[in-house]
Amino acid sequence: MTDGTNPPSHPQPEPAPGSGGYGFPPGPPAQGGYGYPTPSAGYGYPQAGQQPNPYQQDAGGGYPQGAGAGYQQDPAGGYPQDAGAGYQQDAGGGQWATAPAQPGFTRLAGPDLPGTSQQPDWEAMADRSAAERRKKRLWTLGGGVTVLALLAGGGTFFLLGGDEDGQDAQPSNSASASPEPDDAKGPAAYTATVAGDDTLLRDSYGSMGIRLGADLKVGPLGKRFQVIGKGNGNSWGQSAEPVVDVTKSFTVTARAYNSAAKGSRIIMSQGDGESFSFELGVNEVNGKQAWIFRVQTGDKGAAATTRTVTAEGLNMVKTPTLLMATYDAEKKAIALYVDGKKAGETPVPPIWQAPGPLQLGRSKHHNIWTGPWQGALHSIKTYDMAFTEEQAAGYKEGKLEPSPKPTHAWLLT
Repeated sequence: MTDGTNPPSHPQPEPAPGSGGYGFPPGPPAQGGYGYPTPSAGYGYPQAGQQPNPYQQDAGGGYPQGAGAGYQQDPAGGYPQDAGAGYQQDAGGGQWATAPAQPGFTRLAGPDLPGTSQQPDWEAMADRSAAERRKKRLWTLGGGVTVLALLAGGGTFFLLGGDEDGQDAQPSNSASASPEPDDAKGPAAYTATVAGDDTLLRDSYGSMGIRLGADLKVGPLGKRFQVIGKGNGNSWGQSAEPVVDVTKSFTVTARAYNSAAKGSRIIMSQGDGESFSFELGVNEVNGKQAWIFRVQTGDKGAAATTRTVTAEGLNMVKTPTLLMATYDAEKKAIALYVDGKKAGETPVPPIWQAPGPLQLGRSKHHNIWTGPWQGALHSIKTYDMAFTEEQAAGYKEGKLEPSPKPTHAWLLT
């Protein structure tokens, strides 16, 4: 016996005359071939009157089985070998000698041996190829159906490129805002909502999620996300607590796509009591829609105690727009910027600190919710500073240096 490995092959000396050959008893070969029992008939055995082929195998896989299901051996302990395998063993079970291929050999199914060639399973390969083609067709069909379904549902989409203030979204350290990695070594994948809750927008710079109403839905924006409102009473979002300290300087900004041709449409506000502290969005001014930034300075929400900056004469409908509103507590002034350009500024008394959280898509006027948002929003941020005119222009162009860090941010792109 060997140790289970094949020693290096080298030629063996020719056997002595009359010895019977390598591993075989002396004398003439038994009927049926060297080491093979006499066949009864059929499947690779010579028929009556034919010269037997000592290298031909039976139909059972090439090796006749004994009663113990093992390989039948010759008297010297050798194993009859398939001529195509190229190896024969001597009687001592030691060296392996290469045997030349014999003419007329017919290979039948049998165990894999050294030197045998493997034929590819063409049928299995064809099945795998067909399965891959079906999978690609299903993916393509699924993507088309999704787009058609969104269009049929009245979804609004807009693309504004990257986050143009030149900042990358920084994942929050809070457990509720942890992103999911693209892979073990790559950057973290951006997620619009908190893991396990598709109705809570994730705060990328803080821990203040925004709960979405039934008709303010997260939708695709290239490889990122936006929220889309239907312009009804359920098109809103709300944080758990106030986000902006209106007693100090602040800036709020968002990218907006307004699809309503008339009426008041609020991007964001703060307060859920009798009135708001501030609101940013669309309102009708002199019979036409205009962008507005309005603050309340009295606790009753009267029109006489509000201060407003407007941007009139612009294309308001279905036009992607960057809005930025600031309050400078030192100057006691508010300003509005549209696509990086200053639309106006006005002095104000201290802003009334209305109770209640930040709102998306609505504002409170005399205990009534107004201005339901119709369209799309993304890149919503708040800062604890008032941007200057130069900083607002740099933010639009993505060239703001040094880049201020937001206090809160949602739906970054």
